[in-house]
Order: sequence, then structure tokens, then C-alpha cells
Amino acid sequence: METKKNYKKTQLACYLGFVTQAICANYVPLLFITFHNDYDISFGMLALVSTCFFVTQLTVDFLCAGIVDRLGYRACIIAAEITSGMGLAGLAFLPDLLPVPFWGILICVIIYAVGSGLAEVLVSPIIEACPFENKESMMSLLHSFYCWGWVGVVLCSTIFFTVFGIEHWRIMALIWSVIPLYNIYNFATCPIEPLVEDGKSMTMLELFKTKAFWVFIVLMVCAGSSEIAMGQWASAFAESALHVSKTVGDLAGPCGFAVCMGISRLLYGKFGEKVDLTIFMMASGTMCLACYLVAGLAEIPLAGLAGCALCGFSVGIMWPGSISISSQILPTGGTAMFALLALAGDLGGAAGPAIVGNVSQKAANNLQAGVLAGIGFPIVLVLAVFYIRRRYK
Repeated sequence: METKKNYKKTQLACYLGFVTQAICANYVPLLFITFHNDYDISFGMLALVSTCFFVTQLTVDFLCAGIVDRLGYRACIIAAEITSGMGLAGLAFLPDLLPVPFWGILICVIIYAVGSGLAEVLVSPIIEACPFENKESMMSLLHSFYCWGWVGVVLCSTIFFTVFGIEHWRIMALIWSVIPLYNIYNFATCPIEPLVEDGKSMTMLELFKTKAFWVFIVLMVCAGSSEIAMGQWASAFAESALHVSKTVGDLAGPCGFAVCMGISRLLYGKFGEKVDLTIFMMASGTMCLACYLVAGLAEIPLAGLAGCALCGFSVGIMWPGSISISSQILPTGGTAMFALLALAGDLGGAAGPAIVGNVSQKAANNLQAGVLAGIGFPIVLVLAVFYIRRRYK
């Protein structure tokens, strides 16, 4: 008699996989001022840390398209958790062991960025391949755990530093490393199904020749930009709007944005089967446009902050929704499609904040002017979803 497979364990592993990705992306940026003061690292060099994390993740996204199907999902996702855990734990030791602490930090960031990039590509198709009903809702629920991980990193780290002191940040790095190291066991023992039967996945060349695929690429670029542009500038926006300390600014800005984004994904995960995904995404894109306009034009600071936070709710469905639509229309897209979609989302995540920052600088450091420059991405997203709805009913 065949033993029934426990896909709940696969869910748990994937949820913790996205929590791990949130830790990797958001813990070290909380320590930039500490690194500047303790190790005398310039802000320009610290900016290089985020750039290296992003470039490493992009590189892994691209390489995954060719190697995951050969090595297998289980081996690659376990490697993601190992590198994430090693990179986070290494932060506690390597900067102080090397003659130049900056290189220790950078090495650790690159190591866990490999894990973060692998998780970004692999976790969604692992859930997609499981025999769950209402895949769109399940995908949205899965991606909500990145938001809760983001909130958890900021809240738990802030509480830890307040109680024990920022000088004990190395201990906090070790504590965060426990999550991916524990999750190795989950991914090693949970059932993982093939996304597409052997030999039936589309190749990268076949994807590039498919018109629908390029529409999905546009969707992911717009989703990544709409989300990350506001998310990356939320802290600075909160500080400039409310004139509060950085701690309060982090809680009001990034945390408020992440909570709203998580609630959006959680609600769609619970009630998504009752809602048309394309309608929901067009409504979200329209709301995102309104939030950008409020944040960019409001003369009342609290109104601008509300626009910033509610933007998190509006962008919540964009990334997982784009993946779900792509999977429905190109069910044989396979690992290559998921990897290239992740790559497109990351490219959008790089373009959006850069546009906001550069326009703000040219407008005499007016952050509201920079935010207004981001309105094009939700507009294009709505048009792309409308085209998909009409073309691929």
C-alpha cells in the first residue's frame, strides 16, 4: 500500500524558504550605520554590499535556467538553504577574522545571495508542482511569507537590539541562520514533484520565440519595479514625512508597507478562488497608480505616508499573480520560464528604485518628485494584464 505523501511538509519548507530569503535581503541593511561606525566603512562601500547581493542573485536566476533540471530540484533547494545558513552564520565571524572587515561582510553576502537567488527561482515551481487546488491562491499565500519574514526581521532585530544592544548583532545573525539550517531537513524529507515531465519542458529558445512569454516578462518587470521602488524608499519617505527617528521610520515605512503587502497576499490566498485573477490584478495596478500619485502629490505628510503604506497592499498580488498567469498559459514553461521570470522581476526591482533616486536627485532631492516618476510601471502592468485577458481567455 502506497504511503500518502505529506505535501503540508512541502508547504512548510517553501514558506520557510521565503522567510529565509526575506532575512537575507533585509538583515544586513539594518546594520549599515553600525558597520560604518565600528569598521569605518564608507557609505559608498556599503552601497556596494547591496549591489553585490543583487548582481549575485541576478546571476543565479540566469544560471538556474540551464542547471536545475539537470541537478534536480531537491539538490538545488537544499544547496540554497545551506548557502543561506552559511552566509548568515559567517557574518558572526568572518568580518572580524579578515584583515579588512568589509571583505568578510561582502563574502558572506555573496554566499547567502546565492541561496536567495536559488530560492527565488525554485520555491514557486515546487509549490506549483504540488497537487493543490486553487493554485493562484496557494501562490499568493506562499509569497505572503516573504512579507511576514520582512516584518519579522525588522521587528525582532529592532527588539533584540533595544534589549541587548546593537553591539550583539553577531548573535542575532547566528539566530537568523538557524531558520535555513533547520529547513535543510524539511526540503530533504518532503515530497517534491516534477513541474513538467522529462523532455516536455520548453527550452529557452522556444520561450523566446513565444509572444506570450514576452508579455509575461513585461508583467514581471512592472511588478518588480512597482513593488521594490516604493519598498526601498519607504524608510526615507517615512522619515522625511514625519520627521521621526530612523527606528520609528523603519517601523512606519518598510514595516507598514510589508504588513499591507502581506495582508493583500494573505487575503487573496484565502478568498482568491472567488475572484478573477486578471480583474484583481488590474484593480491592484489602478490602486498602485493612485497610491503613487497620493504619495507624490500630497501636501499633508500623513496622507503621503498612507499612500506609501497602502501601496504595499496594491502591489501584493502583482509578483505571485504574474507567475500564476504565466503558469496557466504556458504550463510547459518549466524551470527556464520561472528562472527568466525571476530575472525579469529583479531587473524591474533594480530599475524602479534607480529611477526614483535619480529623478529625486535631479529635482533637488525632492523624494516626492522621484516617486511620481514611478507611475509608468503600474500603468503598463494594467495594460499588459488587459491584453492577456482579451487575448488568452
